[in-house]
Amino acid sequence: MTDGTRAGNRQDTAEKRPLALVTGAGRAAGIATTVVLGLARAGWDVAFTYWTPYDARMEWGKEPGAAEELRKKVASLGARTLPIEADLSDPAVPARLFDSVERELGNVTALVLCHCESVDSGLLDTTVESFDLHFAVNTRATWLLIREYGLRFRGQHGSGRIISLTSDHTAGNLPYGASKGAMDRITLAAAQELAHLGVTCNAINPGPTDTGWMTEEQKADMIRSTPLGRLGVPRDCANLVTFLSSAEGGWINGQLLRSDGGIG
Repeated sequence: MTDGTRAGNRQDTAEKRPLALVTGAGRAAGIATTVVLGLARAGWDVAFTYWTPYDARMEWGKEPGAAEELRKKVASLGARTLPIEADLSDPAVPARLFDSVERELGNVTALVLCHCESVDSGLLDTTVESFDLHFAVNTRATWLLIREYGLRFRGQHGSGRIISLTSDHTAGNLPYGASKGAMDRITLAAAQELAHLGVTCNAINPGPTDTGWMTEEQKADMIRSTPLGRLGVPRDCANLVTFLSSAEGGWINGQLLRSDGGIG
């Protein structure tokens, strides 16, 4: 098979199934992994990123083989997929990431930003190094990924989607909350600046979500504080991402949406 034939087959397949790029799918219990699987079930091909060194220094630890297991699950749903380990603190990575995805799968229609740096610290004990890393990953990388998306978008007018996951947690989690707040503004600015491409841009605040980080005491507190009387789970956010990525979700634009069971 010639390179031209392979490219043609790739293009034909891409026309049948739109392509999403999801960042931050490093853990089986995480929101991003559920987003990847939800989009695959909804008819999308999905490339996804993960960054093992981040998980390795967090209390839950790294999950050997998690990316490969996710790849297999996505493929079993009939979707093409591409896992890429990506250090988004490196400003050169977003462009290289899009290069790889375009080369292997085609043009990205939906960009879903689930990656994060999140280390608890407050006003008095946050280090400059930690503050800068949070903004490099959560804010600068978001801008650079959205910029690459906007420069390269080749989809049909009205089909493009950008969705970012945010948080309003700040006290005791200062660099995370502040960098996510800045990320919100970038996403909402994109709703205006990329409007000529027919791309919708929205941010989702999923609230406290049970991905394995909560203690039993925290879980009980969250349940008591939530009007619906249960914990948020990854599929709650993933369902909204799938809807916003669909044609039916195409009139929702420039919004910061709370999908938190009313806990806010």
